[in-house]
Amino acid sequence: MDIRKLQKVVVNALEDIKGKDIEVINTTKLTSMFDRLVIATGDSNRQVKALAQSVQDKVREAGGEVLSTEGEEAGEWVLVDLGDIVVHVMQPTVRQYYNLEELWQATPAQRRKAAEQAAAE
Repeated sequence: MDIRKLQKVVVNALEDIKGKDIEVINTTKLTSMFDRLVIATGDSNRQVKALAQSVQDKVREAGGEVLSTEGEEAGEWVLVDLGDIVVHVMQPTVRQYYNLEELWQATPAQRRKAAEQAAAE
């Protein structure tokens, strides 16, 4: 499936279940493992699980393949691996703690500088 179509299916699936703060990060220049990282927030364990399930259902309906999922039992952070796209659905406190957006958007030089500044404080 075309990456743009798959991305649209994923975002629509998250929006259907009222996912919050949906962010799509293009990782093609950062890693060869996947092309997009999609991060969304759910307010409760139940919503996080429902968001992840919605993504899986909509991708399969569109003819895509779900390679694996992790974290469905707890529902605090569910990862859905679609091959070219990796989807992270998290509760707000988990998302804030791990801050994947900063990790995947910052260049190595920016991360090194931030680490040096933190160590100096």
